[in-house]
Amino acid sequence: MTVSSSKAVKNGKISTDVLVLGGGPGGYTAAFRAADLGQSVVLVEQRPELGGVCLNVGCIPSKALLHTVAAMETARDLASHGIEFVEPKISLDKLRAWKSGVTTRLGGGLAGLAKQRKVQVIHGVGQFTGPNTLSVGTAATIEFKHAIIAVGSNPTRLPFMPEDHRVMDSTGALALEDIPERLLVLGGGIIGLEMATVYAGLGSRVTIVELTDGLLPGCDRDLVKPLVDRMSGRFEAILTSTKVIAAEAKTDGIYVSFEGANAPKKECYDRVLVAVGRRPNGKVIAAEKAGVNVTEDGFIKVDNCQRTNVAHIFAIGDVVPGPMLAHKAAFEGKVAAEVASGHKASNSAKVIPSVAYTDPEIAWVGMTETEAKRTGIRVEKAVFPWKASGRALSMGRDEGVTKVLVDPETRVIVGAGIVGAHAGDLISEAVLAIEMGCEPGDVGLTIHPHPTLSETFAFAAEAYEGTLTELFVPKKR
Repeated sequence: MTVSSSKAVKNGKISTDVLVLGGGPGGYTAAFRAADLGQSVVLVEQRPELGGVCLNVGCIPSKALLHTVAAMETARDLASHGIEFVEPKISLDKLRAWKSGVTTRLGGGLAGLAKQRKVQVIHGVGQFTGPNTLSVGTAATIEFKHAIIAVGSNPTRLPFMPEDHRVMDSTGALALEDIPERLLVLGGGIIGLEMATVYAGLGSRVTIVELTDGLLPGCDRDLVKPLVDRMSGRFEAILTSTKVIAAEAKTDGIYVSFEGANAPKKECYDRVLVAVGRRPNGKVIAAEKAGVNVTEDGFIKVDNCQRTNVAHIFAIGDVVPGPMLAHKAAFEGKVAAEVASGHKASNSAKVIPSVAYTDPEIAWVGMTETEAKRTGIRVEKAVFPWKASGRALSMGRDEGVTKVLVDPETRVIVGAGIVGAHAGDLISEAVLAIEMGCEPGDVGLTIHPHPTLSETFAFAAEAYEGTLTELFVPKKR
């Protein structure tokens, strides 16, 4: 289909079919999909580059650093295989340059895709001025038929933390200004654990403090345990059920006071990373001038077509209730773009996978045992330990586990979890199985290549069916 472009600026005004506010994974996906469907599109992004937090100061640069650290750890682990390397020499300048090179390449690719699709990109801070208008500073006023809000989120700030460059959020941590001798990470969620993994791998003595009784709250404990076991040997301390109650910046460091059952005395750290969550940006775009309802927390509620309470305005990504994940935003962006373009579409996804790119990685999707127990839903479980995986053993990484959860009445797979090397890549088969309504037998009867880590999902399914030969599993009565 021929793609039309936005009308040229006239007296500072632009008219377009679809306005997309925010150029992150959800925003640029929505813009590109709408353009592919023949709409004229204007994409407003406050950063100088497209890609949002994820590409520029989030998902992509953190994975680049995690890959580097994983390679270093693999080299160290080879000592037990009879191959020893000297300790690596770290050049922060080169490491930062390599990380930046990755984001620059991807950002340039997005700019090229926007140009190919004739999507008009305007860089600046956008705010609604009415139900069909948006201003970008004093530079332009955009008139639109439909709008898609994709403004993302920002790190949550703690009011008692001092204003000091040594107190970082995730963006500051990714800047890699230095490798602190001692680093305190506030928050045992995905962001905190990933950055803790990076800095520990680079040589920092890392302490993690988590308010709840375990890391990765909401993830099943049997999946988290192998991660905690490995981290315990690499981190200075892991403090759960512990709260930070005060912090003071002094010349020699940040002095932090704790409270809780496992609380230590006041400690001094060279840097502190605050990773206690993110807040949606719904309150900063003057959405009320367009008639869009925004909650006190900054969320915008939508229906299954991503429509807000204003029929021609949609919202996607972190600003919409649900997990704050790039792949969720991109999926929602396509739905919104298709509906705005006059097509029949809806968000009918059954599940959204989550991944912690730690060492080992943890990935889960659908129902968890924790959720099933809390809600009183009956599920049955089958587990395959990687100690019986030839591929995992050959890699020297047999700490992993793959499990499936099954509805005993319908016999369909309702959840899955994997902890181990490349778990984030392996979970997609489980996502597809749940979306397709597969039973464990469907997975078990699918021939998987051997030896691979992917076959552990089939083995877990076979364990449920009672057909597994890789282990002896006593038959159920």
